[in-house]
Amino acid sequence: MYKLILPFRYLIKRRISLLAVLAVALCVFVVVVVMTVLSGLTGELKRKYHSFIGDCVVSSKSLVGFVYYQEFMDVLDSADFVEAASAVIKSPALMNVTTHTGEVYRNWTKQLMGIDPVRHSRATGFGNWLKYHRDNVSQAFAPAYDPDLPGCVSGILEREWQSFLAATEGLPKITFETSCFPLTAKGALAKAGTGLVSTKTFYLSDRVSVGLPRVDSDIVYVPFAQAQRLCGMDIGEKRVNEIHIKFKPNVDLQSGCTKVTALWDDFKRSKARQRGADLLGRVRVQSWKTYQRAVISALETEQIMMLFVFALIGVIAVFIVFVVVYMIVSHKSKDIGILRSVGASRGEIMRLFLGFAVLLGLIGTAVGSIGGWWFLVRINDIEAWLFKHFEFQLWDRTVYAMGDIPNRIDIKLFSAIIISGIAASVFGALVPTIQAARRRPVETLQVSQL
Repeated sequence: MYKLILPFRYLIKRRISLLAVLAVALCVFVVVVVMTVLSGLTGELKRKYHSFIGDCVVSSKSLVGFVYYQEFMDVLDSADFVEAASAVIKSPALMNVTTHTGEVYRNWTKQLMGIDPVRHSRATGFGNWLKYHRDNVSQAFAPAYDPDLPGCVSGILEREWQSFLAATEGLPKITFETSCFPLTAKGALAKAGTGLVSTKTFYLSDRVSVGLPRVDSDIVYVPFAQAQRLCGMDIGEKRVNEIHIKFKPNVDLQSGCTKVTALWDDFKRSKARQRGADLLGRVRVQSWKTYQRAVISALETEQIMMLFVFALIGVIAVFIVFVVVYMIVSHKSKDIGILRSVGASRGEIMRLFLGFAVLLGLIGTAVGSIGGWWFLVRINDIEAWLFKHFEFQLWDRTVYAMGDIPNRIDIKLFSAIIISGIAASVFGALVPTIQAARRRPVETLQVSQL
């Protein structure tokens, strides 16, 4: 019975115990809040990149792209593990943008992306990003004010013209005068001597919001055939830059990419003696994670660094628990001697003080977890209040293209933090507990000599 009573007595009577409880609670609170928000942001960005890219990408290292793409897409369409595939034209472009009020923005450098909207929606999340044609993706490039005009889909309006878009009903008539430098399959300018630049005017037909700042602000989508013509990829053997692939739901990502690689290697060998086969040697097959390695690696590195920082915070909590338990053991030496003299074993003494450490950890993690949960539930309300009264935002939404701060609690992460908090308390109390168990009754009960 004393093993249950004494830990609570030490906790209540010794106020220094509250210091250990507060240290554990504060550490748990910080870790719960920061790791939940960071994990939410990382997971959200990964989901958005996955949706933007698809599962796998067959892409060329060269701006001129690669040939025989339609034949390889036929191979992919017949594969039992492929859900959909979409050919993509990508090229840098200069754009002069004219608003419906006549205001002109000149020489914007953007990335032109030519797609078939239906196929691309099957392979990626393109259809879900549209504002006006989400239920009719095939008409994504048909402006509502004149379906016969060549349309384009842009996300740059989400940042540059928030003010007038908020006051405009429907989709405004905005023109994109687009200029590209078409290249031949050998990388030479396709129009040398007759005008180096291909220019075509597109009309805004829809707005798109992927939720990725660099994607939404930099890419303008146009019909596949027109992009191919504008970039000179319809000269000779037709070319593309990329093929985005989506696997069927039961297909593992790595396994699917390995199968696509095998199909591509066989296809490349079958075309080895044909014209333009050298372009096939510059093609690589990558998963969406490898394709966006620079971004994904940065996110994962940030997570690792945060875990390291929180490990250091945990060390501080361990040290505080160590000091508190050590002081209690020092002041309760007579209690230890009495218990040993009436038959308590060393193991029972250890269980007594380890039980005290577990009690510290349980109360500390409970307080920190409840506080962290309460804060996360209200974190967006708190930020809204701060923005209203002090114009403070944790993230600028026009820069980071995100909505609410992620506050969804991951049960596995939450449980791991709670277990870690209790384990830190036990680990901090381990050394003074072993010292208490090793003390002999004759040492703890002897009368000090004057």
